[in-house]
Amino acid sequence: MTDHPRIPLAGVIGSPVAHSRSPALHGFWLKKYGIRGHYIPMDIAEGDLEIVLRALPKAGFVGCNVTIPHKEAVLAFADVISDRAALIGAANTLIFRADGKIHADNTDGYGFIANLREAAPNWKPAEAPAAVIGAGGAARAIVASLLEMGCPEIRLSNRTRARAETLRAEFGARVVVYDWVQAGNMLEDALTVVNTSSLGMAGKAEFRVPLDALNPRAVVTDVVYTPLKTKLLAEAEAMGCTVVDGLGMLLHQAVPGFERWFGHRPEVTADLRAAVLGA
Repeated sequence: MTDHPRIPLAGVIGSPVAHSRSPALHGFWLKKYGIRGHYIPMDIAEGDLEIVLRALPKAGFVGCNVTIPHKEAVLAFADVISDRAALIGAANTLIFRADGKIHADNTDGYGFIANLREAAPNWKPAEAPAAVIGAGGAARAIVASLLEMGCPEIRLSNRTRARAETLRAEFGARVVVYDWVQAGNMLEDALTVVNTSSLGMAGKAEFRVPLDALNPRAVVTDVVYTPLKTKLLAEAEAMGCTVVDGLGMLLHQAVPGFERWFGHRPEVTADLRAAVLGA
C-alpha cells in the first residue's frame, strides 16, 4: 500500500487543533483500508512552525494538513508550491517527498466543488452569478474554483471591505465587491450562495445577512459544519433552496492528501460521515 520504509505518519498542524475532525476522518480510512499508518493532531505555535515542519519528515511523516492560523505561513517554507496553492495564497495539504522537499497544495477548492457535485447534482455554476460571503482563506479557494467552473460573476461581501477588494484585485473583473450593509442585495438572481465566513458557527457571531432576495432555485452552502445545519441553511431550505452542509467539503478535501500520503484513493461514504459526526 506504500513503499515508505517506515510506518507512514501524517497529521494536522494548527493552533488550536483539539476540535479538528481530521484525525477521526483519516483514522476511519486507515482502518477501513487496512493501512499501517497513523494521523495525529499537532498544536504548533507560529514561532515553532518552521522547525517542526523541517523535523517531521525525519520522524517518519509523509505529509500533513494545515489549518488556522498556518495556511498562508507554510508557503514560505515549501520547496514546491502547486499552481492552486500559489493562486489561492494558502496551503492546506503538505506532502513530504522522498527527496526531502516539502510540496504545498490546496485542496479546499476541490473539496468545495466535489461536495456540491455530490449533494446537488443539478448544480450548474456557469449559468448565473454566485454570491460569496467572507473574504478569508476559504473564500480565496472557493472564488478560484468558481471562476474555474465558468461562473460568470462572483459577488463578494466581507465585513472588512478592504479584504474583499484584495480578492477582486487578485482574481479579476468577474469578482464584484458589495458593501457589507448591502450583502443581502447581492443574492438577487444568484444561483450559487456560499458562506465562507465563521458567521453562524457555534460560539461565533450570528449570521445576519438578510435573505429576502434569495432565489428559491439557488444552491446554498455553508463552510461551517458546527452546527451541521446553520441558520443560513435552515432559512434557505425553508425558502425552497437546495442546501448543502459544510461537512462534505471537509471530507472531500481530504481525499487527495490521503491518496498521496498512504497510496490509496479513499471514498467519501455515508459511514465516513457518520464516523466524523460522532467524533
